[in-house]
Amino acid sequence: MAIADIPILSMLRTRMQWTQERQRVLSENVANADTPKYRGRDLTAPKFDEPAQVAPVSTVSLATTSSGHIAGVGASGSAFKSESKDKFETRPTGNAVSLEDEMMKVAANQMDYAAVTALYTRSLNLMKTALGKR
Repeated sequence: MAIADIPILSMLRTRMQWTQERQRVLSENVANADTPKYRGRDLTAPKFDEPAQVAPVSTVSLATTSSGHIAGVGASGSAFKSESKDKFETRPTGNAVSLEDEMMKVAANQMDYAAVTALYTRSLNLMKTALGKR
């Protein structure tokens, strides 16, 4: 059995990929905090009770046939679902990004990533110990 076929490692790897993608989305929100009519986005957390969520899902992205084409919003090729929440008041420019909320999400995302990587490392070390490689 390959290491990639072990369900717990596959789930942890999916969660790490999700936190990396969420960090990208949250940084886009912070970068566009002053952009008129920009709405903040976030990713929905993967649910591991569905078998399709254990392994990353391949996505279809828009093809740009010319260098002048602009990628659409949410066309990053991410395997995770994006959601848009309007929890805060909109500024006169139409922007609805709260920097305080985004920074709280970034901090929580960093803690999640640290926890998942620690679990992944410990799982691998446990397997090494079971195999007598330690």
